[in-house]
Formats: sequence, C-alpha cells, structure tokens
Amino acid sequence: MTVNELIEKSGYKPVSLPDGEREISGVYIGDLLSWVMGRARADNAWITIMSNINIVAVASLADTSCIIVAENVELPADITATAKAKGVNILSSPDGEYETACLLHSLL
Repeated sequence: MTVNELIEKSGYKPVSLPDGEREISGVYIGDLLSWVMGRARADNAWITIMSNINIVAVASLADTSCIIVAENVELPADITATAKAKGVNILSSPDGEYETACLLHSLL
C-alpha cells in the first residue's frame, strides 16, 4: 500500500506529502526518538504523538515511509516546512496510537 492509498482508505489528513507514492511495508509505534531510530524499519509507517522538530530527522534516518501523528496533535509550521524540504510524509490521525495501529494492521 502507498501513502496515498492509506490516505484514501483511512481519511487521515496529509500534513506533508512530498512522496505520496512511497510504499508502506509495516508499522512502528514509538515516542522515544532514540528508540525509534534504532528499531523502526525502512518503509514502516511510524505512529507517534511527538510534535518535536526531531521527528523529521528520525523519520529520515530510519527511512520510514511516513509519520502518522495520532490524536490530532498539531504540528508547528517549522516542522511541516522541514518535512517537505526533507521529503518526509506526515499524516494526521484523529485516533489514538492503538486505534491508528489497528486500522493500519487491517489495511496492510
């Protein structure tokens, strides 16, 4: 499934979408950035509630297909701009991390 297909099937709001055709091959959930850096796999959709600029760097280093920010967490404009510049997809989910993961599991 691509990030664009996830948006279509889930209704999640795109916050930054420089590469909507990026494939999603799994899911990783985590809010401790150093933990995510070492454990998320390439092409995972990363679910978090973090709203720190460092999520963009971590997603780029881990080569995740997208960040899904759960619980409608608002991201400052600098994060959105940096994500677009670095080619990092970010989506917004109204659901909690668990519910977001369950939906992704059913779609993948």
